[in-house]
Amino acid sequence: MRTTRTRPPTTARPLTRPEPSLRPAEWLCCATGALLVLSGCLHLLVFAVDGGPWDGPVSWRKPVTFGISFGLTLIAITWVTTYVRVGARLRTALLVVFAADCVVEVGGITLQAWRRVPSHLDMETGFDTAVSMMLAVGGGVLVVLLTVFAVASFRSRPAGPMGMPLAVRSGFAILLVALASGAAMIARGVVLTRTGHQEAAYHSTAPLKPLHGVSLHAVLVLPALAWLLSRTGWSDKAAQRVMYGAVGCYATAVVAAGVLAVLTW
Repeated sequence: MRTTRTRPPTTARPLTRPEPSLRPAEWLCCATGALLVLSGCLHLLVFAVDGGPWDGPVSWRKPVTFGISFGLTLIAITWVTTYVRVGARLRTALLVVFAADCVVEVGGITLQAWRRVPSHLDMETGFDTAVSMMLAVGGGVLVVLLTVFAVASFRSRPAGPMGMPLAVRSGFAILLVALASGAAMIARGVVLTRTGHQEAAYHSTAPLKPLHGVSLHAVLVLPALAWLLSRTGWSDKAAQRVMYGAVGCYATAVVAAGVLAVLTW
């Protein structure tokens, strides 16, 4: 009598791919981001020892805030883009250029802080002009790279647990606001500098700084919240509802900062 073999039951494919692992180049980007954050923290200690003003074009605030901000952004982009459907080689190339650009930006700002001169919009000497132009060009490179990732996140639905696609797309959309406000600050400052209003150029960026700062880190905060929610026992429906609420709250904060910028511009 012939026996029939029974097939093992098939398992359903997961709706989302497993958590992505980082490649060596991505670990390098994360390590670079950590060093930039460390640089910012160390300059906070320098400020505590050396003193001086916190505000103004020449202060220890700039290497502190830019080091921490660029470091966190580099780590966030390296992690978040693992959910964005971009070719592996292209993504690695973009991330390496992004990391190098972050180092150049923070390095130039830190150098000028130690030289006790403004880092941005300073055209007093040939060297200062070269540093300012380097930072401006670097800012343009950042805009291009991050815009590429933002467009990719909307062209194809990002992977990840429930709420992550919404978090990634919302984070990148709000990040574009940060890029636009940063470009506006540089453009206005350059115009004032070229027309002989150097001191006014240094203070012209103040109205847009809250908008720029708030919108810059949505790409870290919102995906991090989605990741944390995926580790809870909440249902997908509840997690998605929380994410919609978080995106709404963050968008409200950005709009409020934008209104403040318009009123004080």
